[in-house]
Amino acid sequence: MAIYHLSIKIISRGKGKSAVAAAAYRAGETITNEYDGVTHDYTRKAGIVHTEILLPENAPREFLDRGTLWNSVEQAEKACNAQLAREIEIALPVELSQAQNIELMRYYIVSNFVSVGMCADLSIHDKGDGNPHAHILLTMRPLDEQGAWAAKSRKEYLLDDYGQRLRLKNGGYRTRKVPTVDWNEWSKAEDWRQAWAFSVNAVLTQMNQGKRIDHRSYLRQGIDQIPTVHLGVAATQMERRGLSTDRGRLNRMVEINNQELRRTKARISKLRDWLKAEAKTSPPTLTDVLSEILSGKKGQGYYGKIRDLKKAAEVFNFMMENNLRTLPELQAKVKDFSKQLSTLRDCLKPIERRLKTLDEHLRQAEMIRKYRPLYQAYLSQKPKAKETFYESHRAQLMIFEAADRYMREHLNGRTVIPVQELQEEKNELIKKKSSLISNYQILKSDVRNIENILESAEMIDNKRFIYYERVGSDMKI
Repeated sequence: MAIYHLSIKIISRGKGKSAVAAAAYRAGETITNEYDGVTHDYTRKAGIVHTEILLPENAPREFLDRGTLWNSVEQAEKACNAQLAREIEIALPVELSQAQNIELMRYYIVSNFVSVGMCADLSIHDKGDGNPHAHILLTMRPLDEQGAWAAKSRKEYLLDDYGQRLRLKNGGYRTRKVPTVDWNEWSKAEDWRQAWAFSVNAVLTQMNQGKRIDHRSYLRQGIDQIPTVHLGVAATQMERRGLSTDRGRLNRMVEINNQELRRTKARISKLRDWLKAEAKTSPPTLTDVLSEILSGKKGQGYYGKIRDLKKAAEVFNFMMENNLRTLPELQAKVKDFSKQLSTLRDCLKPIERRLKTLDEHLRQAEMIRKYRPLYQAYLSQKPKAKETFYESHRAQLMIFEAADRYMREHLNGRTVIPVQELQEEKNELIKKKSSLISNYQILKSDVRNIENILESAEMIDNKRFIYYERVGSDMKI
C-alpha cells in the first residue's frame, strides 16, 4: 500500500558530512573526494536498482559523471561550515513497477528541481522487502549561463527614506545578504512535499487505484490519530530480526492508542446518528413505555416482560443518576465525552513527542559513555599512529563523534550531560502518560455504558429514548 514519506535534510561540512561520501554511498560506487583526499568505497552495498544524474541545460556535460559533479561541488565551497547538498528521501508506491517508479521520479525531479537550475543525483533502493525508496541529492549553488558555479547570495545596501546608504559607526555601510535563488525558503519544502503527493496520486488515478497519499499531517487533515515515528534503517532491521527497539515499542503503543481512539470515535458517531434520528420524532414518556411493556404487546411471554422491565429500570436509573431529562441534555452529554476525548488526545501528543526526544538524548548519551574511552585512546595516539588507529575503529569513533555533536547541539551551553535529570523527566512523563491513559480507559467505559443503555432502550419495543418530567418532587407517571 502506498504511504507518504518525504524527508528533507542538508548535507553540511560543518557537521562532518561530505557530498562525495553521500553520493558514493547512495549510488554504491567508489569515489575519491579531492577536497580531503579520502576515498569512499561502497561497491558492496546491496539493493541499489537504479542511479541517474539529471542536469539543467546550462550544466556541463561532464557533470553526468557522479565523481566529477560532487567533487566540483566540494571544490566550489570554501567555508568550513558550507552547505554542500540537499537530500530528499522518498518512499515509493509499491503499487508501481520498478520502471514506473523510475519514470515517476524523473518527472518529479525535472518538474521541481532541474527545471529551476538544480543538478539532481537520483538513487533508487529496493531490497525486495516492501520498502522501495529513492534518494535525491540536489546541488545548492546555482550555475551561470556558462555552466560555472554562481554565488549563493549577493550583498545589498540598506537605504534610508531618501534612498541614501545607511552608514555604520565605523564609516562603512549597512548591508544585508540576499539569496540569489529561493531554494532555501521554508515554503519550498511545503511545495515539494505537495508536488510529490500530487504526482503519485495522478499515477494511482490513471491505474484506477483507490489508494491516495496526503502530504499533510493528521492534524491538518482533521484526522483524530496520533502519528507514529519514523523507524529508520537500523531500527527497522532490528525489528525484522525480532529485536525490540525504543521506536518500535513507541509505535506499537501509539497503534494501540489509535485503535482505542477509532473504536471510541465510532461509538460516539453511532450515538450522534441515533440522536439526530431521534430528534425528528417526539420522544415517548416513561409512562408510555412502561404501559406497553406491562400490556404484553406482540404476545410477549412472562420472561420477556421481566427482561424488558429490567432493561427499562436500567435506562431509568441511568437517566436519574446523570440528571438527564431531555434529548438535548443527552446530546450535551455526548458532546462532553467528545471534548474530553479530544483533550486527552491533545495532552498525549506533546508527551509522546517529548518522550521521543528524551529517548534520543539518552541514547546519544549512552553512545558517548560507551565509546568515550576509545575516543580518548585515539586522542592519546602519536600523530603518525592516529590515522591507523582511527581506520581500525572507524565505526565506533564515528558513532562517538556523531553523538558528541548531537549532545553539543542540544545541551544549550552545558558542559556536563544531565543524564539523571533527563531520566527523571522521562520517568515523570511516563507517569503522566499512564495517568492520562487511565483517564482514557474510564472515559471509554463511560461511552460503553451509554451505548449499552441506548441498546437497552432500543430493545423496549423500538422506543429508544425515555423522557420524563418532574412536577415538584413527584415523578409524572
